[in-house]
Amino acid sequence: MKIYIIGAGAIGKTLAVCLALNGKDVQLIRGSVDDGNTYKEKLTVKLKAEQELTAEVAFNSLSNYSELNGLVILTTKSFGNRELSKKLVSKAIRTPIVILQNGLGIEQPFIEKGFKEVYRCVLFATSQSISKNKVRYKPVAESPIGAIRQNSTFLDKIVEEIDTPDFRFVTEKYIDKIIWKKAIANCVFNSICPLLEVDNGIFHRNTEAFSLAKKIIAECVLVSSNKGIDLEAKEIEDQVISISKMSDGQFISTLQDIRSKRETEIDTLNFEIYSMAKQMNLGLQVQRTKLLGDLIKIKSGLNR
Repeated sequence: MKIYIIGAGAIGKTLAVCLALNGKDVQLIRGSVDDGNTYKEKLTVKLKAEQELTAEVAFNSLSNYSELNGLVILTTKSFGNRELSKKLVSKAIRTPIVILQNGLGIEQPFIEKGFKEVYRCVLFATSQSISKNKVRYKPVAESPIGAIRQNSTFLDKIVEEIDTPDFRFVTEKYIDKIIWKKAIANCVFNSICPLLEVDNGIFHRNTEAFSLAKKIIAECVLVSSNKGIDLEAKEIEDQVISISKMSDGQFISTLQDIRSKRETEIDTLNFEIYSMAKQMNLGLQVQRTKLLGDLIKIKSGLNR
């Protein structure tokens, strides 16, 4: 099975190296650049204890393909999904799409376009670019994949195809609850850390930062409960602390995006929560979540 990774950022590069070293036929397609160039580059992934993985990976442009026949994995930023779904509809309408992105409702553009198999992956790993061809990667846990549009007939095969010793995946029948848990945690990390300009470890080191995190979590859990997703605030608080302890020195993607003058994914996190809350007449009860989103928007705009 050919594997096409759309998005040549830190996570896309890491996954491409792990798959290549596992003997897979993988192509890394640049999501933000479509200049027709095709080339190979040697990429290095830095793991813990100075361990490194290195592999030569093929880079390509989306316009070079008339059809993507195999498996498509999205590691691009979620704000581009609507435009990306338009480009892929003629190339991959029958191809399984696995979305490795943060956020809520990010699969909707593909469902609206009629894609037959859409899967969501909740990524429990962090990756950060060190240089053009080198990234630092920290896995936290196995990343679950579940079916959004399709029964789980092919789910086991997809997970088996992309699971590697260093980048682990696992099947998950009830993916919606995990999507919400991770999205709420991301509302915390992707707003507080960039505004304070600190690494992800801040929440286990600083009681005031964690106190604010708990308030954001409480607001988001109120919305999830009204959407029929039964979550306990305490389990998400524990998840935030667990991720924080494993991520000392690691900077969240939104802070990296702001520093690199790129658009952030805050629309599919804090603002998506607020949008859902407004539809349920709960807008006034998630004001902290919205305010942090507003501040990220302003900061991102000023930097760009």
